[in-house]
Amino acid sequence: MFFRNWRRRRVLARHPVADADWQAACTALPLLSGLDELALTRLRERCVLFLHDKQLTALAGVALDQPARLRLAAQACLPLLGLPELDWYQGFREIVLYPDDFLSPQRYRDESGIEHAWDEARSGEAWQQGPVILAWPGVLASGTLDGYNLPIHELAHKLDMLNGAANGLPPLHANMRLQDWAEAMQSAYDQLNTQLDTDPDAQTQIDPYAAEHPAEFFAVTSEYFFSAPDLLHDAFPAVYQQLALFYRQDPLQRLAPALAALAADRATPSAADPDGAHGETGGIPL
Repeated sequence: MFFRNWRRRRVLARHPVADADWQAACTALPLLSGLDELALTRLRERCVLFLHDKQLTALAGVALDQPARLRLAAQACLPLLGLPELDWYQGFREIVLYPDDFLSPQRYRDESGIEHAWDEARSGEAWQQGPVILAWPGVLASGTLDGYNLPIHELAHKLDMLNGAANGLPPLHANMRLQDWAEAMQSAYDQLNTQLDTDPDAQTQIDPYAAEHPAEFFAVTSEYFFSAPDLLHDAFPAVYQQLALFYRQDPLQRLAPALAALAADRATPSAADPDGAHGETGGIPL
């Protein structure tokens, strides 16, 4: 404990963040709305520690200045803001930033034993005991209140992997019941899959990619929890409650004024949009 605290103070003292850079990062992230000064100070410190512990490898075509680094770090650290300052993002050192979506080799062995291989375009990946890979356009598109957040999605997989292979069950706190988590998550996951089995083109309340696998359901609902908590709560209130217990945060309450303002803005027709249809799109490009 003494050594960890000493190291923490040393890193913070040696790597101060300029006020202008921090302000620029926060201004670009509406999902930080409602955080008080104490929480913002804690987030700022955790960003410094995160950037010291993780290597950001920017490939050609990615412009990574200090505000951009802080913007990524703030989204990565927001889910941990209510948790004890432990090594939650353990098991990896590097975050690789691609200038665009990338091709990921995929393999699948069918029931007859035949192996199929193909390349799949993705915006992000999280490898167990390996790096996190993010497409920079996806990072830049994250941080708003629309349910999409690539860094939170991939780092939720890393939290999930603390128990081994990603299966939608991160390590729960002592005050949480496994049965409550399983019932909430499985019921919502089954409901979403039933809806899509009935109508593959159904307009689901959350991104249908959540129905791909329990691990993806946890990652997608974590995105919504922080960036569209109203939509998640309306769709699956029990899931929202379990995530609130896990992350020890209540973004629905914190973001209420920002969400209300966003809803009012969307409901107000503009000269360029006389019918009030702003043509918003969702989806998780993974």
